[in-house]
Amino acid sequence: MAEVGSLSAAELVACAQRGSQPAFGELTRRYRPRIYALALHLTGDAHDADDVAQETFLRAYRKLGEFRAASEFYTWVYRIAVNRALNLRRDNTRRLRSSVPMDDPRVALAVQVDSHGDPRRAAELRQSYSRLVAALDALSPSLRSTVVLVALQGLTHDEAGAVLGCPSGTIAWRIHEARRELAEALERPDAHESEHAPPHLVPLFGQ
Repeated sequence: MAEVGSLSAAELVACAQRGSQPAFGELTRRYRPRIYALALHLTGDAHDADDVAQETFLRAYRKLGEFRAASEFYTWVYRIAVNRALNLRRDNTRRLRSSVPMDDPRVALAVQVDSHGDPRRAAELRQSYSRLVAALDALSPSLRSTVVLVALQGLTHDEAGAVLGCPSGTIAWRIHEARRELAEALERPDAHESEHAPPHLVPLFGQ
């Protein structure tokens, strides 16, 4: 067998279904960072996100025989992660809050990336990002999942629809509705405020 690192995802899945643990290990290596990021945005907690990522791949491994080649592996594993993250958040009442602490890991990561080491800018961004994350958390699970998949993970409407089990038109409507609700929650921020939003969230307010 060729080195697993040179195989496509479809080839890795086929090998893993035949019992190759290195092949499944390579799938995990490739997709775990994105699954962790997805779970972090949906749960708002680094420990919970790590648990979701770990359980996602455990479940995927156990159910690998049920996977059909007609589907994309990443949409299948994303679906497992979204369901687990939303269930965990629903069960974890301490996540149901109206505000987001400024040490929230999502805020901390965004500030670290966008402040470029400037303490004054970091302080400004921390406040703006906390408001943005609080507004994101206030969305319904379906809207929040759609925003995370499309705006933060970069999936197309068709891909997000495959993950969430709905038509691409529904994804388009959800993005439109989420944009409206986020703008209202932030008191319709002007262009100056939008400049301080994380780059991956700017499109939510730019159309």
